[in-house]
Amino acid sequence: MSRIAYVNGRYVPHPAARVHVEDRGFQFADGVYEVCEVHEGHLVDPTRHLDRLNRSLGELDIPWPVGRAALRAIMRETIMRNRVVNGLVYLQVTRGRARRDFAFPAKGTAPTLVVTARSASRETALKVGEEGIAVITTPDIRWARVDIKTVGMTAQVLAKEAARRAGAKEAWMVDRDGYVTEGASSSAWIVTEDGTLVTRPTGSGILPGVTRLAVIDHAAANGIKVEERPFTVDEAKGAREAFITAATAIVTPVVSIDGTVLGNGRPGSIASDLRSRFHEGVELAPLRVA
Repeated sequence: MSRIAYVNGRYVPHPAARVHVEDRGFQFADGVYEVCEVHEGHLVDPTRHLDRLNRSLGELDIPWPVGRAALRAIMRETIMRNRVVNGLVYLQVTRGRARRDFAFPAKGTAPTLVVTARSASRETALKVGEEGIAVITTPDIRWARVDIKTVGMTAQVLAKEAARRAGAKEAWMVDRDGYVTEGASSSAWIVTEDGTLVTRPTGSGILPGVTRLAVIDHAAANGIKVEERPFTVDEAKGAREAFITAATAIVTPVVSIDGTVLGNGRPGSIASDLRSRFHEGVELAPLRVA
């Protein structure tokens, strides 16, 4: 089955999906995006994702391209047209098409909205959860407003490529003081010897991850202690466990950092339990509305 994309009011075959050459997303990376997991025919945490989209748009002074309810309907329709049961839906909003100029275009310029969806292999996901992943560390060279989920991700592209060349799945970025900020496409976590979950606080050089918040909520509901504080690479290498969180990764155990094996080199029990129980406490919105 050929994939279908939504582009500015039309559902079109994926190969025919187009935006104008002077779209500001293409010219300036002047736009934002969101990725939602699709789990067993449900959208995972759409309210929180759209709340974050609202914040990102507001911080950049980009208007909503359509109403919030309409966007949810477009997301559902795109997922169903692509017959995605387990996978992800991606949406991107840019400031729109305008003559190339750094200043904002004229008021009334229509934002560009693109929505795509694709399936993901459950078998591959299970294997990753059972085996864990390796991460490397790399300097954090991003701009100062990483709390906005923009499409300007050159630094993350370079970090991901460095990880791939090193045989790893993710790169943890490190600030000038030697503290881990976050992964190139995920939030970074460690587990201390007493079972405390540690992750960097928001507002200090990280994106406010939706999956990150879901794990914090799960921990609070189940009596698991969480500390929101910076941690160093050395502390991470000596931790009881480590893991990443993201919409596309849920909770994925980390088994080595820069070649240093954590524990026995297998996913830890805490990360594995968080992964297996993740969907118990999140919003699961059915694709078909009664």
